Amino acid sequence: MGSKEKYSEELLLEEVTVKQHEIVLFNDDVNTFDHVIDTLISVCDHTPEQAEQCSLIVHYNGKCTVKTGEYVDLKPRCSKLLQAGLSAELV
Repeated sequence: MGSKEKYSEELLLEEVTVKQHEIVLFNDDVNTFDHVIDTLISVCDHTPEQAEQCSLIVHYNGKCTVKTGEYVDLKPRCSKLLQAGLSAELV
């Protein structure tokens, strides 16, 4: 096995071990669809279509994972969602 192949194999193993976290958005009776959509666009970098779909999933299912990634990236995003009055949790 050449050194390039060995490096690629080690790199793949490192990617697998990174723990992914999720921001879960919960339904509430307070926020409008427009507010939720605008907040997801600005905080989670959603496209308007993504944000609209997430808002509908939250409305009909009670919750939706709106962002997945590393904890250090998601923590401030989740805080911004909470500051905007949305119900969210980082898991």
